[in-house]
Amino acid sequence: MGIKSKLGMGAATGALAIALIGGGTFAYFSDTEVNASTFAAGTLDINIQGNDTDNAIIDVNNLKPGDTMLRTFKLNNTGSLDVSKVLLTSSYTVGDTNGNNAGADLGEHIKVKFLVNNDKRTEVVHETTLKKLSSTDVVDRDLLGWILGGENDGLRAGTTDTLTVQFEFVDNGKDQNVFQGDSLKLNWKFDAKQTSGSAK
Repeated sequence: MGIKSKLGMGAATGALAIALIGGGTFAYFSDTEVNASTFAAGTLDINIQGNDTDNAIIDVNNLKPGDTMLRTFKLNNTGSLDVSKVLLTSSYTVGDTNGNNAGADLGEHIKVKFLVNNDKRTEVVHETTLKKLSSTDVVDRDLLGWILGGENDGLRAGTTDTLTVQFEFVDNGKDQNVFQGDSLKLNWKFDAKQTSGSAK
């Protein structure tokens, strides 16, 4: 056998050995198992059920100073998570038909009282004006804190709280003729906040 044949045979033998060694690295027992896990977030979902036209909390006309309007509405938690707070954001626009308000703000003359009934006794738990309510800081807008006294349970999933509010067009004993024919469009936004996280 010539030198070239010997060299060729040696290279082939070496390649076969490497192939066997390489192939041997896959010759072991194995087992694979796949486990599928899921994370599903709950939902925060509240809605307001008013008693007036178009489900509004209040819809009234022909007001005059001294008039009071008592209204109830339902705060429904239709989500899957408990609610710890409901922050109320209030805003309004005044329609001045006569253009003679001269800087007077009808919202300053509308008093708002949030009420609760304790053993058939009505109690005012928060009182303000529409103007103040619409400019107050966020810490002062916790509706459940006012109505429920900040109780730990808040508004549980699938439950409803009936809330009562009284509006009053305050008669300040002075000339309020500038408000004749005016209107006020009120918007209340209810922002639900979750309870604290917990071990699952």
